[in-house]
Amino acid sequence: MGVLSCFMPVSSSPYASLKLRRSRASCIHSPFVNPVLRNNPGSPNKQLGPLSDGLNRKVELHKPYYEISSQKRRTIFSNIVVRSELIGAGSPEASSSLTEFQLGSKVRGFFFYLKAAFAAIFLFLLMVVAHPFVLLFDRYRRKAHHLVAKIWATVAVFPFIKVEFVGLENLPAPDIPAVYVSNHQSFLDIYTLLILGRSFKFISKVGIFVIPIIGWAMYLLGTIPLKRKDSRSQLECLRRCMDLLRKGASVFFFPEGTRSKDGKLGAFKKGAFSVAAKTGVPVVPITLMGTGQLMPAGMESALLSGSVKVVIHKPIEGSDPDILCDKARNVIANELILHG
Repeated sequence: MGVLSCFMPVSSSPYASLKLRRSRASCIHSPFVNPVLRNNPGSPNKQLGPLSDGLNRKVELHKPYYEISSQKRRTIFSNIVVRSELIGAGSPEASSSLTEFQLGSKVRGFFFYLKAAFAAIFLFLLMVVAHPFVLLFDRYRRKAHHLVAKIWATVAVFPFIKVEFVGLENLPAPDIPAVYVSNHQSFLDIYTLLILGRSFKFISKVGIFVIPIIGWAMYLLGTIPLKRKDSRSQLECLRRCMDLLRKGASVFFFPEGTRSKDGKLGAFKKGAFSVAAKTGVPVVPITLMGTGQLMPAGMESALLSGSVKVVIHKPIEGSDPDILCDKARNVIANELILHG
């Protein structure tokens, strides 16, 4: 049986893509690149004739690569890039499957947001009606509003996502103020944490509050606004957090400051831990797993079906922000490593 020889190791792929530089053609699919068909040992090599490259030019295939002069070898290396592709990657079946996969995630994402929007309209009206009573009897915790938010998030993710909670026994009593912190992988993190049902105040960019229904609901929930690059706004945000904690409410921080693009845990900022240390409240670390795979950062229009795991760790107490920060990050990092 003949063996195909090329100037680069031949992969098991049936195709090698050629990319000619200084050419408008993006790639040329050919089953041969300067090949020599070798028979069994002792048999003479068979030489192949010219082959069209797809641009009405003839590619000479009559010489094995080791017989080409060094000057021509350099020309070959400087003008042709050989890429081995996975078996069947260029097949219509693989392209069709990929298209159906992408289309399915887009359709799922559309219905996810559509369902969330319809639910938000009705539940927001309920929040508006209840708001005067909330301000009168529960101005800081706003438990009634958070109950509505929990219902909304639960309705929105069902049946697209299954959420599993581990370590609920580690949660402080609902009336005990605390600083909650977690890793941040996806837009879905907010939905997942609202389902937890705790009356903690998120911190959000000021631009979010102008979004109809959703932004207005966040305002009613008591979400704390923040201008990220404004130092005065940052100080005011921390001051408000401490004020809420002293009045019995809880706050929630994503210490990384933004969503992780690659799923890896980033460095923690110290703001949340300074607030906890100054007010004497515990820090409750939470590990979120799976949200980044179902809706990666930067791909909010698509949604994959699957499950999300939320692990609540034991509260951490202390008066040193640096120690609190290191302990909380280590707990979350170890959990992420444990589950791959």
